[in-house]
Amino acid sequence: MFFRKFYILLFLFSMMILPITHAADVQKVDINTANAQTLARVLKGIGPKKAAAIVEFRKKNGPFKAISDLDKVRGIGKKTIEKNKGKIIVSKPKSSKSSRGSRNGI
Repeated sequence: MFFRKFYILLFLFSMMILPITHAADVQKVDINTANAQTLARVLKGIGPKKAAAIVEFRKKNGPFKAISDLDKVRGIGKKTIEKNKGKIIVSKPKSSKSSRGSRNGI
């Protein structure tokens, strides 16, 4: 009888701990700063070629403004974006106003 209660409590405790440890394992990646290798490692459904396409798109078009902008990259669709929504961060581009002010002597 004691062991049965013990195993039930152990089971319930493990069920409470499991989601906490799993949530801590989720790695996030900033699509505006990450290199292709990091993008391919962290994001599901993104291999080396698609990761390189993300970096190339970012270089040509500037930083992403939203996660949904990834669908502008060839080979990346809404399903891939949805799968990775919880792993993607979009940093805000740094303002260039401070650099203009320093050039003008302000």
